[in-house]
Amino acid sequence: MVKIDGSYGEGGGQILRTALSLAALLREPVEICNIRAKRGKPGLRPQHLVSAEAVCQVSQGNIEGGEIGSPLLRFYPGRIRGGRYSFRILTAGSTGMVLQTILPLLSFSEGGSEVSLEGGTHTAWSPPADYIRDVFLPALRGMGIRAELGITKWGWYPRGQGQIEVGVKPVSILQPFSWEKRGELQRLRGICTISNLPLGIAQRETGRLSQRLKERGYSLQMETIKAPSVGKGTSLLLTAEFGEITAGFEGLGERGKRAEEVADEVGDAFFSFVDRGGVIDPHLADQLIIYMALADGESSYTTSQITHHLLTNI
Repeated sequence: MVKIDGSYGEGGGQILRTALSLAALLREPVEICNIRAKRGKPGLRPQHLVSAEAVCQVSQGNIEGGEIGSPLLRFYPGRIRGGRYSFRILTAGSTGMVLQTILPLLSFSEGGSEVSLEGGTHTAWSPPADYIRDVFLPALRGMGIRAELGITKWGWYPRGQGQIEVGVKPVSILQPFSWEKRGELQRLRGICTISNLPLGIAQRETGRLSQRLKERGYSLQMETIKAPSVGKGTSLLLTAEFGEITAGFEGLGERGKRAEEVADEVGDAFFSFVDRGGVIDPHLADQLIIYMALADGESSYTTSQITHHLLTNI
């Protein structure tokens, strides 16, 4: 059995998710100890447990230690199969993180899959659903991954109860890539999403971001979405298209946080990316690692920032 120390590197949930994905793909049992040892609430949280249960179901495997708060998990994978799946996180835990755990498996399954995920779609410290849809999945298409994502309901912290629907078609081989030159900026696109809050908040976010970009000589195509949700929330996503690859930068609103702060977070992240150079944005950089490892050949990219998540995943 392969044994993984979950306290390594940034000591969060990424080690757990990557280990589970690789174990299922290679059909090798794995033991992960010290799970999320460097987090405020160590051990398995609801979204991590759902990730483990999802991998277990897709691979027809078994798990030991699958309880909330458990610092240790053993996973015995079986045979991966495509099909219809539905997973529900009973908190605002990230649906995107669950999806990222099972997507490599479903991509190499024997048949197509349809997946429904309920929980948080836009929560802190996790990839928002629109970032996955507009940045992550388009990057994977360059390697041959065929997946589409739709957002049915938005799930904000703390209530969650959002829903995404994902369709995945299997592939036999992943193509390697070389993304080392950024190229010219082709388009900047912004999406401001708001649920059950005054529309003026969205107007302040979009106005501030547009103003800051204009000061640097950039033009922006902006869209505002009034999103269905049981909760209240707002997000601002900026995508920058550079030929073969798209970079993404997102800010989330929260109680007591001014709309202008959300816009400034997004603008600062974009300007940092542009000024530093590199093709891949810092969040996409660590998410691509497992696919690079699985591709048939050498892959390479440049990124604007080496993060702890990236080093840990490597």
